[in-house]
Amino acid sequence: MAGKPGASLDSRHVELDGIRYVIVRESVFYDLCERAGIEVNRQDVEQESAGAALGVDRASLAEKLIRRRRAAGLSQAELARRAGVRPETLNRIERGRTTPDFATVRKLVVAINAAEQEPLSKEQNHAHENRSAD
Repeated sequence: MAGKPGASLDSRHVELDGIRYVIVRESVFYDLCERAGIEVNRQDVEQESAGAALGVDRASLAEKLIRRRRAAGLSQAELARRAGVRPETLNRIERGRTTPDFATVRKLVVAINAAEQEPLSKEQNHAHENRSAD
């Protein structure tokens, strides 16, 4: 499938639980499927929630979110603060009472990823300081 010279595709990239996804405009998705000869039931796609679209049901999303939050050493309140979401919203997501939209999932993942990197940064700085002192 050759593109036009100089053509570009507006897309976003996100990593969730170690899996990288590319997000494209819905019309682009349908066009790509059509060109590839893939039939998509648009009614089913339109009815899917953000979690289902990522292949994750509410319970699975909640479980993964809790596991990642705890591994990063964050409380619900701290993750909510870092992600810019209400603690009540995060609590409902983690209890499987609601499925967040993609923007909320992305905020949470970015905040967790940042928190997971912090100990590495502190350890690297400490190791650098120790080498400098030698």
